[in-house]
Parts: sequence; C-alpha cells; structure tokens
Amino acid sequence: MYMQNDPFDQLFPRLLGRTGGLGTGMAMDAYRRGDDVWIHLDLPGVAEHSIDVSVERNVLTVTAEREWYREDGDQVYLAERPHGSFRRQIHLGQSLEVDAIEASFDGGVLTLRVPVAAEAKPRKVEIGGRREAIDVSSSESSSESSS
Repeated sequence: MYMQNDPFDQLFPRLLGRTGGLGTGMAMDAYRRGDDVWIHLDLPGVAEHSIDVSVERNVLTVTAEREWYREDGDQVYLAERPHGSFRRQIHLGQSLEVDAIEASFDGGVLTLRVPVAAEAKPRKVEIGGRREAIDVSSSESSSESSS
C-alpha cells in the first residue's frame, strides 16, 4: 500500500508555518489485522455528508470539506483551524478486494475496512501423493536365491 497526499496539502501549510491537523493532509493509521487492512483517517470538524470515498484503478481517494461559517462583519482574532477542501490518495495493491471496501464515520474518524484478496492470503500447500515404500526384503531375497 502506498500513500500519497495532494502536494499542495503539504506545501502551503509549511509556507504558512502550520503543522498538524488537516492542514498537512488527513492524519492516518493503516494496518493489517487478520484478513483485513484497516485505515483510520482523522477528520475533526468535518460533516459526514462532505466526505467522499472512491476507488479507481486501485487508487483509493478520500476527499472532505471543513467549512467555516464566517459572517460579514465578524472580527477574526485568530484563525488556526484549517478549513476548505482536503484530499488523500492511497494506492492499494492488487492483493486487496477493492470492490468490498466498507466505510464508517464516527467521532471525527473515517474508518475503512479493506478485505485481503483470497489469492493473497497465506495457504498451506499439501504435498502430492505418497509413493509406496520399496520392499527391500523381496529384492534381497531374490538376490540371495540366485547365488
């Protein structure tokens, strides 16, 4: 699995001196547990309806939008919380079942479960048919009788 952020998600926050949060992309954990790969993306303050998850050619793309409802006449003293549109791409290997991805969103965390493809799971290889043992005693007895 290969992760990629939109390059602008990384460039502009660095130029502006921001670190952490959505400004540097979506913080993510990814791991395999049993027959599934689990991906957790932090999306604090994002409404579930603004999240879009899609897969095309084994590239998982997550986009989200965090809005700031500023009104005319607001006097802003500090604006550190990132807002706007965010995107994260994850290149999934051929060993995952991209058609069976499940997603849930709870407490500002998007959780994706990606099943591992059957052909990528470890399997035991049985050893082919057993050969019958060669009866050494019959060949010894036949050589003894010929002497």
